[in-house]
Amino acid sequence: MDAVKKEEKILYLECSSGISGDMTVGALLDLGASRERLEQALSSLGIGGYALHFGRTKKCGIDAFDFDVELTQPEGGHSHSHGEGCGHDHGHGEECGHSHSHGEECGHDHGHSEGHGHSHGQDHAHRNLQDIFAILDRLDAAQEVRGMARDMFTLVAEAESQAHGIPIGEVHFHEVGAIDSIIDIIGAAFCLHDLGISRVAVSPLSEGRGYVRCQHGVMPVPAPATANIAARCGLTLRLTENEGEMVTPTGAAIAAVFRTERELPAQYRIERIGLGAGKKDFPNANLLRAMILIPEKDPKEKEKLWVLESNLDDCSGEAFGFAMETLFEAGALDVWYTPAYMKKNRPAYQIHVLCGEEKREELEAVLFSCTTTIGIRRYPVERTALDREEKLVKTCYGAARVKLCHLSGGSRVYPEYESVRAICRETGLGFLEVYHAVLEDGTAECAPGQAGARADRG
Repeated sequence: MDAVKKEEKILYLECSSGISGDMTVGALLDLGASRERLEQALSSLGIGGYALHFGRTKKCGIDAFDFDVELTQPEGGHSHSHGEGCGHDHGHGEECGHSHSHGEECGHDHGHSEGHGHSHGQDHAHRNLQDIFAILDRLDAAQEVRGMARDMFTLVAEAESQAHGIPIGEVHFHEVGAIDSIIDIIGAAFCLHDLGISRVAVSPLSEGRGYVRCQHGVMPVPAPATANIAARCGLTLRLTENEGEMVTPTGAAIAAVFRTERELPAQYRIERIGLGAGKKDFPNANLLRAMILIPEKDPKEKEKLWVLESNLDDCSGEAFGFAMETLFEAGALDVWYTPAYMKKNRPAYQIHVLCGEEKREELEAVLFSCTTTIGIRRYPVERTALDREEKLVKTCYGAARVKLCHLSGGSRVYPEYESVRAICRETGLGFLEVYHAVLEDGTAECAPGQAGARADRG
């Protein structure tokens, strides 16, 4: 029997105007991530020198969420807004391979030597990657949030190490720039987790033209760290006519770590839309659009799957059992065995695995590691499957899980074996008695008017 595959919601980041940390946080807050929980999490870091701004702004007449980090007097010796005069987030720490003055050698041409209305009278303290990790370890949030944040900072540090030709341990982040990056990176990771989204698709990243001022002079857009992250992680860049940087290193790292999907589903419904504003003004609206999508199947579309096969005459029954469990845990849609006779009249078994393209290589690795096979055959198949979902229903014996399958003539209910088995163990009743009771009560609750529908596989 095929495992139930419930389509999860997908977050789609549409980067038609680039991507940065502040834009991402703003878009996810606009989608419904909790501002209060984000502020509580950030307060657990124990760092100061900043204030958060949450507001609304318009870009080309479109209303969007404006998230900003205002850097205050205690940490930097001056006060300015995270986004003043900048395309997106500052990225101070992302393009700084070693110690230098805040106003002289920035990663991007953010105009720090003019137009801010304040002076930079001193060098700022610096933090290396381990210092950043120590701060992240204090974060009061789920382990997944800390893990994503560490991955993003590691990506940025590796990109800087490559750009400057120095060991990763010697990459230092400006005190001010580190605050920007910490807030943006943790904020993005926290908001994604707060939304309960695990699947993320990212569009090609639109990038501008021109130059940015880097450590050793003027460099073309994209900045070195951004280009290194894009190359390392296979991000697609799309050149535009806009002058200036549109993809920051932080934004590139977020896109790389968030992304789980290579393409969007063929059909989907849009559940919610969030818009995060950038700080520059372009002819096009400088926005990051984030959408929560609900995949939908075309009833006429045939599902393309793979069957993996191998003949085994030297594998124990225990190993077969363990292999099946491991294959299902790794995402196989179905696993089954058929008896076979092999050369020298040896009794054997043929193992079959049904899976999607995205799981094929991983499941082949499981077959090689969990069985004695030294070769695997594979071939593509097409499948027409009913839409199905798991439901918890009330029955005369208590709660039970059923599988609800939808077809053109209505719906069918299939009691789940484990629920029926648990009720039998608890009550001492026979399997068929419980099965039919769950079927009747489940059908009445999930598919009214379908009572008496056959529950066999046909």
